[in-house]
Amino acid sequence: MTRADRPVASPCVQICALDDEDICIGCQRNVAEITRWSRMDDGERRQVLALCHERARAKGVLL
Repeated sequence: MTRADRPVASPCVQICALDDEDICIGCQRNVAEITRWSRMDDGERRQVLALCHERARAKGVLL
């Protein structure tokens, strides 16, 4: 099984608190992304992870 074939795991790091922009300070997902995660396909999840990475980089807190 290749990496692309494996299910995409949740980025949750058990630090669940929202900042002033309603972005989780632990995983960098917004509220909609957190609540929809279980219903997303792996392609959507990879897109969200890319957004999380961009948010973390912009804030200077890479995951």
